[in-house]
Amino acid sequence: MAKTEAPSLVGKLETEVEIKASAGKFHHMFAGKPHHVSKASPGNIQSCDLHEGDWGTVGSIVFWNYVHDGEAKVAKERIEAVEPEKNLITFRVIEGDLMKEYKSFVITIQVTPKHGGSGSIVHWHLEYEKISDEVAHPETLLQFCVEVSKEIDEHLLSEEEEVKTTETLETEVEIKASAQKFHHMFAGKPHHVSKATPDKIQSCDLHEGDWGTVGSVVFWNYIHDGEAKVAKERIEAVDPEKNLITFRVIEGDLMKEYKSFVITIQVTPKHGGSGSVVHWHFEYEKINEEVAHPETLLQFAVEISKEIDEHLLAEE
Repeated sequence: MAKTEAPSLVGKLETEVEIKASAGKFHHMFAGKPHHVSKASPGNIQSCDLHEGDWGTVGSIVFWNYVHDGEAKVAKERIEAVEPEKNLITFRVIEGDLMKEYKSFVITIQVTPKHGGSGSIVHWHLEYEKISDEVAHPETLLQFCVEVSKEIDEHLLSEEEEVKTTETLETEVEIKASAQKFHHMFAGKPHHVSKATPDKIQSCDLHEGDWGTVGSVVFWNYIHDGEAKVAKERIEAVDPEKNLITFRVIEGDLMKEYKSFVITIQVTPKHGGSGSVVHWHFEYEKINEEVAHPETLLQFAVEISKEIDEHLLAEE
């Protein structure tokens, strides 16, 4: 006899969730970094591990640990479809708790930008076949999806606020001097930097604390872009083993254009040879979009690095 499936065993459930985050960012949480979903929704999802393939590619397999209906559960899923231009991804459950009650279970998540406004709509679509009539429709799982969506939205918005306009610029300068000696110029005796580069840095005075100690405050007089400027900086980190020092600008000319400005200088010995590499790293938040990125200041850092190097070699 031909087997006939009762139509009631096959079902579809769907819902929509309005969110404030962009469609692309929400989609990327499931397509690009589902292992971050647990950060957004730790009460519901504990982890997502990649078992085969690559994140967000068709045929790849991911493994979820989640809590649903008060119970710890697992789901092994194969990615069946990914359409970045539609912000769509489809997962087919192939192993785990859902397979105890369903012959098949397919979850599609599509995110569409809202018409005429910011934010997006997350469309969840569950397609399944129950193993028997006794099995409930997965309505509590759909509610679970709604809750996870809202928590991911909150997570994405808080991330946006944190990194709203924080940006970085970095460069490396090769020098002949040793890593320790160069580091010591900024950590131990920044008041000597003006001797090495007098046309760029006029002075560095200690305002609070001791040279090269965390929490201490130093005051620089320097010339940048042809203008005399000042910067009051607090030392935020000093790591002698890594020849690293971090300064946070707390007052001065840079604060006219940046909400925050942090400068890290790390010097590493060159592999298999004499000399070192000075790594300059700027992390900053502009007060508005009109402000330029501090590229000329990065060039200034390169120039003073070379002049300090010459000064250290002459001292030797």
